[in-house]
Amino acid sequence: MWFISAGERVTVESELAWAGRLIERALGPIEPSVPPRDYRPTVHLKVEASRASFPVDGLRTITRGAWSDGRRTVLRNVGGSGFDLQLETESPQSADATLAVAARYRPAFPTRAANAVLADRFGLLAGQVLVHYPVLWRAGWRGRVPLHVAVVATSEGTALLAGPGGIGKSTVLVELLADGAFATADNLCCADVDRCFGLVEPLRLDRQLAGGGRDRTSHGRTSHGRVNQPLPARVAELTPDRLVVLERGPHTEIAPIAPDEAARTVVTGTYAAGELRRYWAFAATLALATGRGDAHPRIGETARAIAAKLPCLRVRVGDHASVSAADLSGVLA
Repeated sequence: MWFISAGERVTVESELAWAGRLIERALGPIEPSVPPRDYRPTVHLKVEASRASFPVDGLRTITRGAWSDGRRTVLRNVGGSGFDLQLETESPQSADATLAVAARYRPAFPTRAANAVLADRFGLLAGQVLVHYPVLWRAGWRGRVPLHVAVVATSEGTALLAGPGGIGKSTVLVELLADGAFATADNLCCADVDRCFGLVEPLRLDRQLAGGGRDRTSHGRTSHGRVNQPLPARVAELTPDRLVVLERGPHTEIAPIAPDEAARTVVTGTYAAGELRRYWAFAATLALATGRGDAHPRIGETARAIAAKLPCLRVRVGDHASVSAADLSGVLA
């Protein structure tokens, strides 16, 4: 399997069929195809069937559960998932160097039992630690940072939609896509001050919006009572020309917003996102182990730079109301 995520060229292989299914669920539908002849991955993931621990001889201790010599890093029970990871970087390190990630499932009994009982949670967590977190960290080598936003292009313009989880970004996105828009992702991207690169993921929608709850299988379920749906009209990257903040309030209104306030919404929404909750420790440990990337991603600096260069608008959604694509027509024009 190969795909572009967060601007990185990714290949995935799995010796465990069930792990392969978890990865497919985390990514959403990807049409099988042969990669271009000159395709060289910047991230290669292999899930191994071995239950043996990765050797740590010759590696120094970085922190609890992490060892490295600067080039090869071993992490145990990443994010409490039960997966151990070995990450290797090429030397000399270049802009197109491949990050090789090997994964082995070696949970202790309590973790194995919890993963079996909380299968939906485990599916989300496995997709994060196996694919999304290594890809986001690799993109960080280029100075890009993760943001909890949706970026959507219509015939009227390209908006970066920001706001806390549950405010209705996905609902608005679905309506815009139905009207012919394009999007990078549901709610996660990796960005610099100019471009936003989508993370490959499915749409996560309330059951009613996704079809009245007909799909109640474990494969379809995700967090907060939502279900996974394919993301149509996906594009790898977009350059936003406005920043739109969605939030709740006593009544519905659309008005300009100060850049600092808009940036604050982007930053707080990113740190509050459940999908990234375990990423910060993952990235910090690898930064300490390898010297690659920022010890702390420059979320605030990037958000403020984006807000400073773009028109910023706030769409306040009244309590017990919802905002539709039609409501946003003036914002996107």
